[in-house]
Amino acid sequence: MKEKKLIDKTAKPNTRESIVKDLKALGLKKGIIVLVHSSLSSLGWTCGGEISVIQALMDVITEEGTIIMPTQSSDYSNPELWGNPAVPKSWINTIKEKMPAYDPNITPTRGMGRIVEAFRKFPNVLRSSHPTCSFGAWGKYSKEIIENHSLEYSLGENSPLARIYDLNGYVLLLGVGYDSNTSYHLSEYRSKSMKTSTFESPIIEEGKRVWKKYKDIEFNADMFPKIGLEFEKNHKIDTGLMGNAKCKFFKQRAAVDFAEKWLLENSKNS
Repeated sequence: MKEKKLIDKTAKPNTRESIVKDLKALGLKKGIIVLVHSSLSSLGWTCGGEISVIQALMDVITEEGTIIMPTQSSDYSNPELWGNPAVPKSWINTIKEKMPAYDPNITPTRGMGRIVEAFRKFPNVLRSSHPTCSFGAWGKYSKEIIENHSLEYSLGENSPLARIYDLNGYVLLLGVGYDSNTSYHLSEYRSKSMKTSTFESPIIEEGKRVWKKYKDIEFNADMFPKIGLEFEKNHKIDTGLMGNAKCKFFKQRAAVDFAEKWLLENSKNS
């Protein structure tokens, strides 16, 4: 049924070649560093699905550049805090005792979409070590971007987001809105406006599975759409279509700096 709806909404099928054309028209080119957030269904019907999208991105960027995607696994977290769905309290201890440790090679993503889940399995894609907030990267700077991903303060200065910032990379929102723009979390750290809490995940430490506690901020993506709209009023961004998907393409550094300033100003006024 979902497939039929996609077909009905699609004037002509998307292909690897048509996606390459759309990406280039949007401004993507060989050798850039780009963090991609995506929704496959937003494109309409695509021949080859997520594989064609990933291959098209690689065709355009090439190994001279770098493609990064968030490969998050939010379920590798404290089950006491789960709410979508919650589990019975009587299950908590069993989950903590038996849940497999995060493994970048095999741990699936959660709620990230088909493009991301396929990307993490592609040859030469490296994945960072954070149990809930990992990133996958392919290309020239993949190792530099994903290595040394800090367990604490997972999207801060010792994260792939900060390395993309240092390398003056881009963000591509492919059929998704600013609420998916993970880079704004880096702004949250830099604005020092968010509260800190203790989190827990199963990881491998010194060759053994441990249930590890660590510090991080309490993220708040509810503000991101508003920040994004204000960002567009003050900065030029490239917009266009990939198939049916509305896309936005912009410099990550400009977005992070703007959001940091916005959060600082609005935290003072709140």
